[in-house]
Amino acid sequence: MSPVSPYQVCVAFLTRVGDSGEVEVLLGRKKTGMGSGNIVGLGGKIEAGETALEAAVREIEEESSLVVDPADLTERGLVKFSFPFRENWSQDSTVFVTDRFRGVPRESDEVVPAWYRVDDLPLAHMWDDAKYWLPQVLAGQQVLGDFTFGADCTTVSSHTMRASRVAL
Repeated sequence: MSPVSPYQVCVAFLTRVGDSGEVEVLLGRKKTGMGSGNIVGLGGKIEAGETALEAAVREIEEESSLVVDPADLTERGLVKFSFPFRENWSQDSTVFVTDRFRGVPRESDEVVPAWYRVDDLPLAHMWDDAKYWLPQVLAGQQVLGDFTFGADCTTVSSHTMRASRVAL
């Protein structure tokens, strides 16, 4: 595993069974900041004095207006991102999932939320790393990954996935 990044973040994936009977995941098109224009999971920076779990609950509400009980979030691993050509983007992300929440997703200043079928993820519109680990997370697996991005800061130049020791 790469060294611990000073920039700690969280990302959460909310799932439901849609009207068609297919499992769907809530993602959002990022409107501002790093990754603007990409489709992303809900989440963001862990504030001082906050745990990753507390940050996930806060970020979900800020970005989608949905309310999640912390006890309903399941930690699914850690994904580390290294940007050698833009070091201030490097970060470690704790990953959560849940299928329990209250409310209706609403657009925020940061994202436009939308439901996507899990078997038809918009991977071509997401960060390049998502194709390596997001399907595993949504299939109920734990992930532990290291991703290094190339000079364009959008393409994964190398990655390592390891078996997580955390049991589901």
